[in-house]
Amino acid sequence: MFASNLISYAVPPLKPSDSGDKALLWMSDFHVRHLPVVDDNGELLGTVSEDDILNFEQPDEPIATNEPVLQQQFIYDYQHLYDALKLIVDTDLSIIPVLDKERKFLGVITIELLIKHFADTGAITQPGGILILEINPRDYSLAEIARLVESEKALILSSFISSPYGKEHLEVTLKLNKMDLKHVIATLERFGYVVKSAFHESDALDALQDRYDLLMRFINM
Repeated sequence: MFASNLISYAVPPLKPSDSGDKALLWMSDFHVRHLPVVDDNGELLGTVSEDDILNFEQPDEPIATNEPVLQQQFIYDYQHLYDALKLIVDTDLSIIPVLDKERKFLGVITIELLIKHFADTGAITQPGGILILEINPRDYSLAEIARLVESEKALILSSFISSPYGKEHLEVTLKLNKMDLKHVIATLERFGYVVKSAFHESDALDALQDRYDLLMRFINM
């Protein structure tokens, strides 16, 4: 998915003539810690942060007067959303400005929109269970894992691979379309896979029921 597909026009850009006080008000209204600053020609000057504005000696004066150091990070509309996600992780920005190929400002991508997008596309909101496998990099084959999972009449809705710091193995997180994972786990372990963790939605419901029962017993004492 391209960055252009997730542009938000709800968060407006600032102008150099806008005051620091106005910037803080907008940040509060739109629940962000950064805002783009765009000139009259529609070109991005940079991104100003809440911390910078709080350090203004004259917050009631224009942003240009206070001369903040504007951050220059942005992505183009034709870049993938993974680029936006990486930039947010690397820079701790709460919004990412998006430019067209002529470097004109188009809008921003917010953290909220990114999280919602990846939650939807990663099948996070779909019912099912989650497995975390520990695998040596040379042994990793998603096709083989999918074959074993499907042999138990389950499907992989999404997968995520991470490499924990200081560890030689990979952690493969699988979201499956089944809540009862006993047979899937048994099959994977039978073929030598290490199942580090398993999360069942039924477990969460049972725990919630247990807490409710304890509460009711306490009330009835």
